[in-house]
Amino acid sequence: MHYALNLRTFFYSHYFYLGLRFAAGLVGVTLITLQFADMAVAMTVCIGALCTALMDMPSPLRHKFNEMSASVLLCSAVTLLISLCAPYHWLLMTMLVLVSFAACMMVVYGRKSMPLQLATLFIMTMSMEHDMTVRESFIHTGLFTLGAVAYLAYAMGISWILRHRIKQQVLAEALFELAAYIDIKADFYDARHNLTEQFNKLIRHQSLLADRQQASRDLILRAHNNARDAIVVQVHVCMLDLYELILSTHTDYALLRTHLADSPVMQTLHDLAYKAARDIESVAYDVTRKKSSYPEISYDPEMAAIEAELAAIQQRIDQGKPQHEALAVLRAQRNKIRAIIKMIGELHQASQKAYDTTPFWVDADMGPFLSQQKYEFRMILSHLRLDSPIFRFSLRVAMAISVGLAVAAILPYAAHSYWIVLTIVIILKPSFSMTKQRRSDRIIGTIIGCVITALIIKFLNYPALILCILVLATVATPTFIYLRYRYAAIAVSIMILLQMHLIAPGNQDLITERLIDTFIGAAVATAFSFVLANWEYQSLPRLVREVLDVNLRYMQASFDLLQGKGKDDFAYRIERKRLMDSLAALSSALVRMLDEPARKQRAVEDINLFIVQNYLLVAHVAALRAILRRHVKELPAEPVNAMLTESHDQVVEVLTRALAPGKAEIEPVMVQMAPMSQDGNAVPWSGWPLVQRRIRLLQADAVKIIVHREAILRDLA
Repeated sequence: MHYALNLRTFFYSHYFYLGLRFAAGLVGVTLITLQFADMAVAMTVCIGALCTALMDMPSPLRHKFNEMSASVLLCSAVTLLISLCAPYHWLLMTMLVLVSFAACMMVVYGRKSMPLQLATLFIMTMSMEHDMTVRESFIHTGLFTLGAVAYLAYAMGISWILRHRIKQQVLAEALFELAAYIDIKADFYDARHNLTEQFNKLIRHQSLLADRQQASRDLILRAHNNARDAIVVQVHVCMLDLYELILSTHTDYALLRTHLADSPVMQTLHDLAYKAARDIESVAYDVTRKKSSYPEISYDPEMAAIEAELAAIQQRIDQGKPQHEALAVLRAQRNKIRAIIKMIGELHQASQKAYDTTPFWVDADMGPFLSQQKYEFRMILSHLRLDSPIFRFSLRVAMAISVGLAVAAILPYAAHSYWIVLTIVIILKPSFSMTKQRRSDRIIGTIIGCVITALIIKFLNYPALILCILVLATVATPTFIYLRYRYAAIAVSIMILLQMHLIAPGNQDLITERLIDTFIGAAVATAFSFVLANWEYQSLPRLVREVLDVNLRYMQASFDLLQGKGKDDFAYRIERKRLMDSLAALSSALVRMLDEPARKQRAVEDINLFIVQNYLLVAHVAALRAILRRHVKELPAEPVNAMLTESHDQVVEVLTRALAPGKAEIEPVMVQMAPMSQDGNAVPWSGWPLVQRRIRLLQADAVKIIVHREAILRDLA
């Protein structure tokens, strides 16, 4: 379950804060307007505020201002344009289609432009019902713009006041998702869970975790100018270091399950991971409450149990039983778990004190870690071609809206055509899977909302009570719109129907019409989801190549770090972040493809294995880094670097061949077990077996990447 759906954390989450901010702004703007004008004027001002509020998301202040200002200007222009065209039916229909197409083309600017697209299409549908003169159109647009600017000023003021609080909430969300990630890792020690299914689950969650970590970076690393900001920066950095340690815990789970199936130590390892997840959650919970966090969980019983099991395995080895591999793997896990427990302790400490300066790379350029905001018109022009998924999506929406308007015109009752159009706009998304999910949520949410509204009107029809329910629905709509859209659909149905009931209480068919129009809009959107569709398998070659390209750069940065060639790990962190982002993009495409018709699915198993193998390379590098850190005092630097150089060359060669077109023949070669000194003797060091084992795994998994890449291309051909 999502952390924000738990009552314990819900009221501290930024989702709930967004709902409160949204409702307070809309209600406040409306009530103030009512002091000076009638209800019609107040509703126009309120709609202006609502369109701007759709862009009110956690963002850096400069980005938020740019995004909300764009919404004000664009939505005001659309309001004026549609209002001027409304008296001429043919011109209105033409303009609705053109505006729909143009709004959908804005998707080229990325996911953060989706609310702007929705706001544009929303005000387009709300303006199409008004038949005004030119003078009335300008007055209407002025009132709309007044509401939009008022909410912009309000939202920027609140965001500036709460700028540190929002950072804490977004950071806490990333910590909660990291804890959920560890919960998945814990089940690897439970033989009741299939290892392949667990890997699939882990990779899917990796995509969500990467998204939350990026949101945290964007807010925290852009501006950190005071002691309070330094705390969240320190916690953020500790979280990323902890994440790398967790990656390094990947081991041979099948071997552990084979050799230790009857041992209670497997349950002990599971319990340790579960405790670590709860410990991280406690930090996240304290961060949301603006409190310092202190350790409350003891790992001593489990660590003692592991030590006892290690002693027992050693005793069995002394008796001649072949359990050397199990001993090595369990001992390595013990060491990694110790490092994780220590880092969680540092995570607690990071929240406890203020820092004079931000403990991040001083004077470093944070740009590579942050999402970039670029709105260039040439990006839209570059997608004006039939093979562009965004161009096809825009055509699809424009055609669907045309059909929706035509259907509304021939219905036997006075349909609210904007309800049909709005349903199409909300349901029809760039990908088939998103459309499918949104359609289900929209229909179920609307049905539940209509039933609840009917019960309220029948049994609780008191103006004061209805106003209270309206306020709650207004809070719930933005709270759940990015959390659980189905709940948001319920809330928005209740809100709209109760508002219309208060304005025109005599309409007995209001709820029925709402249901019919929703079903019509959903049917049209579903039909057009197959028109000019862009299936996920079409994007797979590009995404696979991006993963390989970024992984090659990551390996080069990783071995530079392992050999101590850089002054810090800045370049390594950048490439690791880019690799995780590319893997998350490929994983998300795979998940979306699984929601598409079976005949449109390609190479599902090989894509999944390809993602896993690339993920394992990151885990092996993290494990190597942990080993070298642990043995830093006894490390024979020159021979270790020689081994790393040899293995680096081999892994880079493999990945380079994987990037080349055509079939790549690779013969895995192994580095020598213990490098020799100049006199020909083996260099003594206890870490050789660990390093050698991890490098062999790294090389083997790199070779498997080529195997799965070729299988994917064969299936797509």
